[in-house]
Amino acid sequence: MPKNFLTRVNSSALTMHHKIAFAGVTTLGAAALAFSVVPADARTTTSEVSSAQVAQSVQQPKDVKAGLTGQLAGETAKVDAIEAQKKAQEKAAAEAAAKKKAAADAAAKAAAAKKKAAAEAAAKKKAEAARKAKEAANRSAKRATVQQVAAKKSYSNNLDGWIRESLDIMKKHDIPGSYNGIKRNIMRESSGNPKAINNWDINAINGIPSKGLLQVIPPTFAAYHVAGTSWNIYDPVANITAACNYAADKYGSMDNVNSAY
Repeated sequence: MPKNFLTRVNSSALTMHHKIAFAGVTTLGAAALAFSVVPADARTTTSEVSSAQVAQSVQQPKDVKAGLTGQLAGETAKVDAIEAQKKAQEKAAAEAAAKKKAAADAAAKAAAAKKKAAAEAAAKKKAEAARKAKEAANRSAKRATVQQVAAKKSYSNNLDGWIRESLDIMKKHDIPGSYNGIKRNIMRESSGNPKAINNWDINAINGIPSKGLLQVIPPTFAAYHVAGTSWNIYDPVANITAACNYAADKYGSMDNVNSAY
């Protein structure tokens, strides 16, 4: 039995205990042998010695077993402690990794939010610029419309309006003439009738009768026509403006004409 027990324990730390146990067993065997060979008259002494030795031998294996149990318990405690330390390290590493990942996720989330905010700000800025550009274009168009309306002066469709519109056109082309000078000649030539035609004078005899408010013959109207007016000789404004342009060339101004011209 002690032989098998020692065979199962392989730790080098128990070698001395193994030796003690083996010595105890050997002593026990020797005592038994002495008991069997001692004469009858020496029974009492031999018995006492053998009992003490046996008791000692029995006690020694018990001590060895207790020592082994204690050492095994100590080794188990050390293993448990190492295992616990390993688990604690693994837990700390896992927590550190989780913390690092959380920090990385937070940084990525912050970067994404920053990028999104920048994109939204850029889009907003672009939209604002487009809105301002559109408003500016609308204002420009509105100003142009207002200017056109202001530039296009309204004139009444009568002799007064025709003369005034003609004077504004004449002013742009540096053609001299006054309201009174124009009206005076119109009243003498056609009495203010824009459709008037002379079918009896020399021009009529020659096939080019005088026409319109200032009785202009077609060749003269064509030669002194003013850009921006109608090519219709009976148009009041076109007739007045062409006649004044001719009078300015021949007489210096329509104001200087007091008879047929």
